[in-house]
Amino acid sequence: MKAKPAAAPRPSRARARARSTSIAAFVVLAALVPTTASASGTQEVEAELPYVCALPSGQLPATVRVAAEFPARAEVGEAFTPSGVTTTVELPEEAVADLAGRGAAEVRAATRLDVGVAQNAATARAAWRGGAEPVALPESGPLTLVTRGDVPSVAGRGDGDLTFSAGSLTIDLTLAAADGTATGTATADSGSVSDSSSGSDSGPGSLTVDCALAEDAPGQGLLATVPVGTGTGAPSGSASPSGPAGTSGAPDDGQPDGRGDRQPERQSERSPKVLENTPGTAPDRDDVPPCRYDEQHPPTDVSLNAYVTGYANVKKLKGAAYLPPSCVLIEQGVPVPGPPDPDYLIFDTVSYANFHYQERRQTPPFEATFLSFDFAPVKATMVLEQTDTMRIDSRMKMSMTDFSTTTDTYVRAPLVLHVLDLEVNGTPLDVGSECRTETSLVSEDPDPANFPGDHLVLYGRGELLIGQPATGYLLLSGGVLAGEATIPAFTGCGTDGEDLDRLLTASVSGPGNLIKQVQGQTCAIAAPVFPSPTNEGQCTEDLQPYEIPVAEH
Repeated sequence: MKAKPAAAPRPSRARARARSTSIAAFVVLAALVPTTASASGTQEVEAELPYVCALPSGQLPATVRVAAEFPARAEVGEAFTPSGVTTTVELPEEAVADLAGRGAAEVRAATRLDVGVAQNAATARAAWRGGAEPVALPESGPLTLVTRGDVPSVAGRGDGDLTFSAGSLTIDLTLAAADGTATGTATADSGSVSDSSSGSDSGPGSLTVDCALAEDAPGQGLLATVPVGTGTGAPSGSASPSGPAGTSGAPDDGQPDGRGDRQPERQSERSPKVLENTPGTAPDRDDVPPCRYDEQHPPTDVSLNAYVTGYANVKKLKGAAYLPPSCVLIEQGVPVPGPPDPDYLIFDTVSYANFHYQERRQTPPFEATFLSFDFAPVKATMVLEQTDTMRIDSRMKMSMTDFSTTTDTYVRAPLVLHVLDLEVNGTPLDVGSECRTETSLVSEDPDPANFPGDHLVLYGRGELLIGQPATGYLLLSGGVLAGEATIPAFTGCGTDGEDLDRLLTASVSGPGNLIKQVQGQTCAIAAPVFPSPTNEGQCTEDLQPYEIPVAEH
């Protein structure tokens, strides 16, 4: 499908590199009160923190409870990531009435918490995001939203305690009626409910709720404390020098390092480093399939290409399958004005994409090994095959007050899982050539009325604040997309009268399989950006994507 070029400028490579890859993953935060470190070198934290949220009915109290794990201590320059973050957000009964008054019967939450990270006199900030599956509004009592997600890694730049403190909290609620259709368009003083479909009069409604930490919050929002280095940790606001900047071994942030006319900074005064989560190394280009347009697939003036990779959980087998870097060819759509909103300038864009491997709309073959029924080793070779074109719906909202932008992107992909080879306990089983799921992997769609049928749904959010790098997922610069899928029953598996459908269905099929996909920076074929001394580049000389992304758990 052909489309005209988008009017929006491409984000710089520097912005793409600076993004936080925790976006498709999300978290809502409350106070974390550290407990005693466990024998494994971690400290388990559980906390409860009060917030005050601006809802249409007024300023209302909210309670947030969080469970997470932090390391007991860390070395200077050592990056670590809080893990196992699970948060329960409780909005009062008045909030339920606000949502029900807009015709909502269920809601889906996406959240962002501003987290302050401090060490001695130096500070940094991180965005912690979270997401939840749709939940029905209760008939009475408070609304409880349970969110889970990843958070950015952090590294201390010198000796001293590294502290994490909660700041402002934003909750984006997608509203749906009892029949699954979207609620209507409305506005409120504390936020807006608006049609968010692309090219439809009945897309999901949304309400943005801004929350502030309550004045009586314990420890002024202190979440956790992690000792760093060999020192005992200087009091907040003090400086305990431990050598010149650059000697800590902490990752370089590209900031001035004290050379020239500046006096060298003391190590303890360097801001803590908030990092992208990059747990692995990108594969060599020789180890990934080509990703270029050809005579059978000629590019247009809006053609993009990119690599994607990631992991897909198989809940029944208690493991994850690695999805190798795969080529995606994308036709970028034209931004069109979205629904009117007094507080935002809104644009919607619909793009289309296809996997491209050996002239087929599929991923390269990938292997996964699991323990079936907890004791039998099973090794399978599989591919994901498209049954139709992938659709990418993006909505950009620009605030009319501070000109910050958020972009919500939903990727809808009809994909069947095709099993090529199967071994059980080292013994090959002939699955035949037509062993696959009966239908596409299935996700709960936030807008089922406009997008019926079986397909996988992946979601990502990108944010851009004036004067700061872009974070999260954007179609052009990439980032993390996440979702949850049901694996359907298998069909066509087995030869010579041997039916393996029930074996695969019993051991693999079912709901609750999390998927986390990382898309790399795109290459714009009509206006390629090549590497140079002043630019990292977006395209190779033969117009393939320059970046090969790294999969993340």
